[in-house]
Amino acid sequence: MTDMQQARSIAVPRPVPIVLSVVAGYVDSCTYLGLFGVFVAQATGSFVLAGTEFARSEPGALAKMLAIPSFFLAGMAVTALVHPWRERPRVALTWSLALECLLLAGFLAACLAGTPFRALDAPAAIVALLFAMAAMGAQSALVRLLMRGVASTNVMTTNTTLLAISAAELLLGWRERAKAGPSPASTAASAQARRDFAALLPLGLGFFGGTALGAVGYMSMGLPCCFLAILPVGGLALWSLRRA
Repeated sequence: MTDMQQARSIAVPRPVPIVLSVVAGYVDSCTYLGLFGVFVAQATGSFVLAGTEFARSEPGALAKMLAIPSFFLAGMAVTALVHPWRERPRVALTWSLALECLLLAGFLAACLAGTPFRALDAPAAIVALLFAMAAMGAQSALVRLLMRGVASTNVMTTNTTLLAISAAELLLGWRERAKAGPSPASTAASAQARRDFAALLPLGLGFFGGTALGAVGYMSMGLPCCFLAILPVGGLALWSLRRA
């Protein structure tokens, strides 16, 4: 994290990033099931889908190619939005959450207008995908810029790696203390590993829980179930507004 990011980030209650991880998992599950196997919570899947188009052309090539710029531009938009409010990070957080809420509303509107989608290259399906990608790009950027000490709420590959490292360090520290007794260095390292593990595990569980909820919602209502993702983000925006 840069000095500029550190200066404008704030401590948030632990439930806040957990709620966002649930939202990311929920939206990712909905788009995977309803938009022909695309993932929107992180850009990795979109890079793969776009890259494979050079080897095998499939329907939805335009949507897959536009998905990455949509995620990227949303991250830029949040950064530009935060910049004037860098001395008032709570206000910046409020507006950033409001932007994500607006993008999710655009995703919902496109779903209501176009479902059931016949293919990913249908115009309404492309619009829905781009709104969903932008919403997750906005969330990724606002967490990175504004929430101090919070890991990603939508990139579970990195989080799982860090969780594995923390778990291994806890076990290694326990073994070292059992053999040689506690030392200041091993005690401090174990304490840090416990803190990291405790911070990361709820995000992973929240994301997984969100994917399960998204699957249930999609099976019950189809893609219009994404309106349920708007409510928690809107609630967080109102919560932040009251403290701005």
